[in-house]
Amino acid sequence: PVLFRDDEDTFKILIATDIHLGYLEKDPVRGNDTFVTFNEILDHAQKNEVDFVLLGGDLFHENKPSRKTVHSCVESLRKYCMGDRPVQFEILSDQEVNFHSSKFPWVNYQDRNLNISIPIFSIHGNHDDPTGADALCALDILSCAGLLNHFGRSTSVEKIDISPILLRKGRTKIALYGLGAIPDERLYRMFVNKQVTMLRPKEDEDSWFNLFVIHQNRSKHGATNYIPEQFLDDFINLVVWGHEHECKIAPLQNEQQCFYVSQPGSSVVTSLSPGEAVKKHIGLLHIKGKKMKMQKIALETVRTFYIEDVVLADHPDLFNPDNPKVTQAIQAFCMEKVELMLENAERERLGNPRQPEKPLIRLRVDYTGGFEPFSVHRFSQKYMDRVANPKDIIHFFRHREQKEKNDNDLNFGKLVSRPASDGMTLRVEDLVKQYFQTAETKLQLSLLTERGMGEAVQEFVDKEEKDAIEELVKFQLEKTQRFLKERRTDAEEEKIDEEVRKFRESRKRNTEEEDEEVREAMTRARAHRSEDAILVAASSDEEPMDTGMKGTADSDDSLPVTLSRGRGRARGARGQNSTARGSSRRGRGSTSQQSATSSRTYKPVSVPAKNLSIMDGRPSICP
Repeated sequence: PVLFRDDEDTFKILIATDIHLGYLEKDPVRGNDTFVTFNEILDHAQKNEVDFVLLGGDLFHENKPSRKTVHSCVESLRKYCMGDRPVQFEILSDQEVNFHSSKFPWVNYQDRNLNISIPIFSIHGNHDDPTGADALCALDILSCAGLLNHFGRSTSVEKIDISPILLRKGRTKIALYGLGAIPDERLYRMFVNKQVTMLRPKEDEDSWFNLFVIHQNRSKHGATNYIPEQFLDDFINLVVWGHEHECKIAPLQNEQQCFYVSQPGSSVVTSLSPGEAVKKHIGLLHIKGKKMKMQKIALETVRTFYIEDVVLADHPDLFNPDNPKVTQAIQAFCMEKVELMLENAERERLGNPRQPEKPLIRLRVDYTGGFEPFSVHRFSQKYMDRVANPKDIIHFFRHREQKEKNDNDLNFGKLVSRPASDGMTLRVEDLVKQYFQTAETKLQLSLLTERGMGEAVQEFVDKEEKDAIEELVKFQLEKTQRFLKERRTDAEEEKIDEEVRKFRESRKRNTEEEDEEVREAMTRARAHRSEDAILVAASSDEEPMDTGMKGTADSDDSLPVTLSRGRGRARGARGQNSTARGSSRRGRGSTSQQSATSSRTYKPVSVPAKNLSIMDGRPSICP
């Protein structure tokens, strides 16, 4: 990061991720926290006169946000992002490619019918990702209303081509890449199999500032349940990493790839873990030419959160497990700790009147060593009027001793080796897998696979696909029956069981085929839900109104910038001749009627092999 003066060549971009609108919206104390902080973020954008706002996913907490949440979001966007202030940058790329999933494939500020002063560009996260029969998400509603520009959406499960939005302001040019949330294991495998390609402008490719926004696990949660930074291309200048909630917004350089990574973190506390206790910030990113600087902006409306750990065994002078009154002593000790945290919170709030009155308090108590926990409910009653989370101030846990696996008894305690509050996110599919790994033989799956069942249960829980599990069972049952018919297996139970076992093991080894099975079953479930909706609508007495109006874009004579794969150079057509629009006249961006094939030429180069494994280390060559 370099210091420089802002001028007509400088982009000013507000960076934020994981706003989680609607989190705990029904909570009487914390219900409005996300909306208040979202307004603060947009207020900073307006006061700093930014060129645009860049969001890194999870704008909404729920996949199907409530009407209150959507209404509050639209209200804020209309209040802060509409106005007569001119937008000073232009888009040079083919917008029909950048916004291919939109019915109105052009940036909102170039729409003649809208009056946008602060454009917002956003990818989707894992909380608000596309789902359902039409694969729509909440961001698509905002995009269709012209309030936000949803980009970075990938429709293919076999190959991902990330085409950048090419922006220019004065002599500064930005190639903005985005990739919405994809299941980490699938994306990891696609990177390894060279199925992810980042397209680059063919002419003057080294003159672009390459900015990439992604929403995936950055920290390692499993063998393939994260995306290593080394997978990303090294021509990138800055990566804005969403999904991780701990604020590490100051750009840190990756020593291997030489790009910088900024992790803004969330703007609301959604889990009572140490990472969430770090002070929340958003970033004001200045880009001029190939130089950048990140200005941290502390959020003042975020509810204070204090967390502390207590290990009872570390205080033998205070606590003796054989003492009959040790439980009362532990409770008194915990009360002192909570009071101390409340005093610290009150002192912090004195300097910031915008901060919510009641803080979040978490005291994690390790009672390993023969101690007994006291009543958390009775303890919480003392702080009902002083703490925002009285019911879960105290969290008791103990470390379990590792036992030898000499029996097949199922122990649910083994499924969780440490408390969830330690920052480890427990996912539905992981719990399903762990359950069957530790289950006794008679409870093991014989027809379905753990992976497929885990995916189906996740769809059922997270996306409310009520037919997901049923359709997966039907699909895999039909496939197994076809296999047995083709093999002409004898009608003996032992032989059938053996053939089914072999068929199941072969499917587990072929992960791509298994993924295809899950996708087909989910498609069936969504289609089944759509049929139900049609039947319900048909049985209604009301006549639905036909409002099927399609938006069309005006075309002009300009050609989009030609893109290439990888790092190769080639000549190509250069951007459009449009100028930054003024406050009185608005023109739509280039939506060339040429096909994507004619407007883009490619070089057959995929992600370089050196990016395919985190083990392929090389000495640092960063300047």
